[in-house]
Amino acid sequence: MIEGIKDNFARIISLYEEEKQRAESLAASLSQKEESLNACKEQIAELNKQIDSLKLSSVFTSSSEGDNSVAKERIDKLIHEIDKCISLLED
Repeated sequence: MIEGIKDNFARIISLYEEEKQRAESLAASLSQKEESLNACKEQIAELNKQIDSLKLSSVFTSSSEGDNSVAKERIDKLIHEIDKCISLLED
């Protein structure tokens, strides 16, 4: 009877240790995935900035009159955003 209890207790401890190692492994994997996700988000943000820059530069390099109005609208929008930021900083 006591021997059976000792065996059951040893088995429970063994199972606990296995689950503890599994949880630690999963936590490490989750941490790695979160780091990878953050790196991907940063890369996406950088690529979006590059896309915006390329769009803006393509507007300035084109020669048609219609494109110049698009460039003017884009510049006006950027100036408006800058003015909003300045006003927020002044508050």
